[in-house]
Amino acid sequence: MRVRIVFNNENKGGVVPFYHQYLISNLIDEVILDLPAKFRSFKGYNFSGLKGQIKVGKEGLQYLSTKVTLVFSSSNQEFIDTFLSVLFKREKLKIGELVLKTDMVEREQDLDFAEEVKYVCISPIIVTNPDIPENDTKRFISPFTDEFSDLLYEMTIARMESSGRFDTAELSSFYKFQIVPDKDYLAKIKEGDKKFARIYPVYEKGVKLELRGYTFPFTLYADKKVHQFVYESGIGALGNRGFGMIDLADHLQKQKTVSYNFAMII
Repeated sequence: MRVRIVFNNENKGGVVPFYHQYLISNLIDEVILDLPAKFRSFKGYNFSGLKGQIKVGKEGLQYLSTKVTLVFSSSNQEFIDTFLSVLFKREKLKIGELVLKTDMVEREQDLDFAEEVKYVCISPIIVTNPDIPENDTKRFISPFTDEFSDLLYEMTIARMESSGRFDTAELSSFYKFQIVPDKDYLAKIKEGDKKFARIYPVYEKGVKLELRGYTFPFTLYADKKVHQFVYESGIGALGNRGFGMIDLADHLQKQKTVSYNFAMII
C-alpha cells in the first residue's frame, strides 16, 4: 500500500538540497529506532522526495507551500501503521531548513496490474548492488542492454525471497522480466545535452557511498505480482533509502486518495 504523509511547513521558503533522500532516510531511521524490535531491521519500504510548491535556486529547492507531502510505501500494512504511530507522536521534524509538523495521512487507491506496464521514475533507480564489494557502483550501464534488466531482475527476486512472502516454486515462476526504455525520451535527453544517469550520495552507517542512479520512463514486462512488489517496495537497490520509487506513467494525473485513519499501534 501507498500513503501520502502531509506535513505543515512552518518555515515557508526554507531550502533543502536538490537530492534530499538521504535526509529523509536519516529521519526515518530515527523513527524506526522507536519501533518494536521486529521492525527495527525491516527494509521493505520505499519513499519519495518531499513534494510541494517549489522554486529551484542555486542552493537547492526552496519550498514555498505551507504543506509538503511525502509518499511512503510498503506491502506490510502493520509496519506502515506502526511507523505512522511513532511519527505522529513527534512534535516537530527537521529536513534541511524545513520545520515540519505532521498533519494527516491519505491512502492511494490500490491498483490492478497487467503484465505490461509503463512506469516513470519518482526517484533514481540503482542498478548495481552496493552490498557486493567488487561491484563498481558508479559504472554506467546502458538501459538498452540485457545486463541492465538482468541486474534488476536478480535484485528483485532476491528481495522478494527475503520478504518471506513467496515460496521457491512461486519465485521460479517469475522468470519473465524485461525492461524496455522509452527511446523517444532518451533521444530528447541526449539532444538537449541533459542527463538521465547521475551519481548520488548514500550514507550507510556513517560511510558515504557514491552510486549511479537512473531516471527515465520505461515499460516493464513481468508477472503481476512482480509489478505489485516493485510498486510497493521500489525497484533496484536501496529502496529503503528512497531509491527506485516508480509510478504508472498514465497514473500521475488520475491519482485518487482517501483519508487514512491508521491504527495507533504504539
